[in-house]
Amino acid sequence: MALMRRQELEASCEVLKIGDLEMLDYADSGMMGWPSNDAPGSFWQTPVQEGAARLAELMRHYRPDVVVTYDENGFYGHPDHIQAHRITMAALEMTTLSPKVYWTTMPRSMMQRFGEIMREFHPDMPEPDPAEAAAMAEIGLPDDEITTWVDTTAFSGQKFDALAAHASQGENIFFLKMGKERFGELMGMETFVRVQDATGAVVPENDLFAGLR
Repeated sequence: MALMRRQELEASCEVLKIGDLEMLDYADSGMMGWPSNDAPGSFWQTPVQEGAARLAELMRHYRPDVVVTYDENGFYGHPDHIQAHRITMAALEMTTLSPKVYWTTMPRSMMQRFGEIMREFHPDMPEPDPAEAAAMAEIGLPDDEITTWVDTTAFSGQKFDALAAHASQGENIFFLKMGKERFGELMGMETFVRVQDATGAVVPENDLFAGLR
């Protein structure tokens, strides 16, 4: 499975025209609460300072102008997303770099639309229990707290093809069932919260490189 995912990731990067791919080869930890969370070598079990030191070395090499990672909750509580946040922020502290830093998130209006489309494709989906519904309502941020709205509609076909190349990830199947047109309607806007900036670019902004170009 690890080899398959590496090959799929490489194929996705080729579709997206990513020039440099660095693999740190940590094992997938699975969803929160799964036994794989505790497996030796899983990303969730990696000491933050160890992972951060490896990432800081790459940052010093590439000297990024912009760094993007998950928010503190990994968007929806995925352990590897949370760990990616912790390690990225710790790595930045280990360097003397001062890039623009963004946490990826979703406005709650978009989450509501996402839920409507899920029911469109799965009309027999049961109603969530109150606790689950309350947890879902807390995913993302109020629209007015989003600092950065980037229209990626022109690239939605590439994004769809990149997901198709990475189809072993089960969460991608739902998006692929939409087809490219509906996928573009739902996923044509990427949203972020800017948490570090030395450019003084005014927010809300529509470009991660605002103030740098």
